[in-house]
Amino acid sequence: MKYLCYVLTLLSCSLSLGQQDSIPTKPETIKIESSVDSLLQNKEKLEVLTIDKKVITTKSIAGFRDYEKAYQYDSLWLQLQRESDYYQLVDVISKDENSVVNPNLPTDTLKHRLALLNERTPFNVEYNPGLERVINTFLTKKSDFLQRMLTKSQFYFPMFEQQLDNYDIPLEMKYLAIVESALNPRARSRVGATGLWQFMYPTGRQFGLDVNSYVDERRDPIMATEAACKYLKALNKTFDDWDLALAAYNSGPGNVSRAIRRSGGRTNYWNLRGYLPRETAGYVPAFLAMMYIFEYADVHGIQPQKLTTPYFETDTLHIKQLITFDQIEAVTDIPEEELQFFNPSYKLDIIPVVKGKNYYLRLPKHASGRFVANEDSIYSYAKAENAKREKPLPKLQELNKRIRYRVRNGDYLGKIANLYGVRIRDIKRWNGMRSNNLKIGQRLTIFPRKPGFAAVKPETRKKSKPIDPTNLTTYVVEEGDSLWTISQKFPGVSIQNIKDWNDISGSNLQPGMKLKISGGKP
Repeated sequence: MKYLCYVLTLLSCSLSLGQQDSIPTKPETIKIESSVDSLLQNKEKLEVLTIDKKVITTKSIAGFRDYEKAYQYDSLWLQLQRESDYYQLVDVISKDENSVVNPNLPTDTLKHRLALLNERTPFNVEYNPGLERVINTFLTKKSDFLQRMLTKSQFYFPMFEQQLDNYDIPLEMKYLAIVESALNPRARSRVGATGLWQFMYPTGRQFGLDVNSYVDERRDPIMATEAACKYLKALNKTFDDWDLALAAYNSGPGNVSRAIRRSGGRTNYWNLRGYLPRETAGYVPAFLAMMYIFEYADVHGIQPQKLTTPYFETDTLHIKQLITFDQIEAVTDIPEEELQFFNPSYKLDIIPVVKGKNYYLRLPKHASGRFVANEDSIYSYAKAENAKREKPLPKLQELNKRIRYRVRNGDYLGKIANLYGVRIRDIKRWNGMRSNNLKIGQRLTIFPRKPGFAAVKPETRKKSKPIDPTNLTTYVVEEGDSLWTISQKFPGVSIQNIKDWNDISGSNLQPGMKLKISGGKP
């Protein structure tokens, strides 16, 4: 307590000195409390200060102020995090509540159903209070989340099951992707694990998943699922137990081996659970909870929404020339958001063409047929559109390939190391440096390890030419028209011209719409 009062006294002094970076405050605002409890009992309140003739609202708790705007920004960001499916999963897994009461699921009923599950799966599905808590938490507090997962699963589970069957892995393993990523192929953890199956960069490369400035194959649903199957197969071969393979997938084989030693040689997951990292201790129960909930979804009244485009109604096309999502949207009328959903591995919404690599575009079947039928014209259009850009598209960079970096004004080793995901000592070793000193213009050899280090969003197109009111044509949209087909009817007119002249943000057109076309005759 003496130490707390001492720190608060110092803080009070520093605030009253009026330092440039401190928060201006009235001397009487800071009050040294005699106990932690009295500090916590003070209610939050709003105060208005006048600083440099500006009125600023602040939050005040126990005399310590925070700027209202900054407080709002933090609250908004936290709210976004809490609304994400991934956060909701982590929230359930990490909480350590004693029990969650669910009157609709008596313990005896749960025990009976888990026993039935245990009879038809190689996983060790045993009742325990921890598993009951996780199941009841999802059912009582995360019903919206469960419905979203059930809906998404209609698209992803068929492709998972095909790969799992190919590798002779229990089909129930599909539920692992829910626990890993909440079925979000673009999910990225705080430590950099990415994709539906949450591969770290080195592990992804070990199992054949490439990452460069355009493409992250860890986000490709099919490729990442195959890599996960290979990894899970190897883990099960090591431990000869699917429960331990699951634990090792989450925390690494080393942590499982250490838990076995600390437990006195036990190899049953539930006997090892107390010796595993806390996250892993909640990981397998979350997996089993998902298995139970999906198997008994109807009983609990959980119904998925109908998908607009199921997995079996899509097709893939081999791309032969660099093309962007906005160009694909223009010629297929598939909204860019849908293209991103079907093709999550393309980081910049650009499909590159690289020697020795095959890249594919997934489209609904009705659109893929139209694409193939007009392939030559589409590629010609894409090439012409790319040529109009003010700057070229970003150059593709492979990770772990050597680059030469030129030191600029304001650079220092820590900044450069952070930019490329490497360590300062690595840069010094690669360049034979004995000190941290840099010279402007100095060339450094670097082997980048940070996924997407060269990622630069493509430049926007040049501004459309202004509309000429003296030379206008009115075009009436017909059935089957798209922005692209209309632009082809008017020489020198681009899709962006039509959008700008008619204040169109998307690509949907309705028959009978009247469009203004400037300076072009069909």
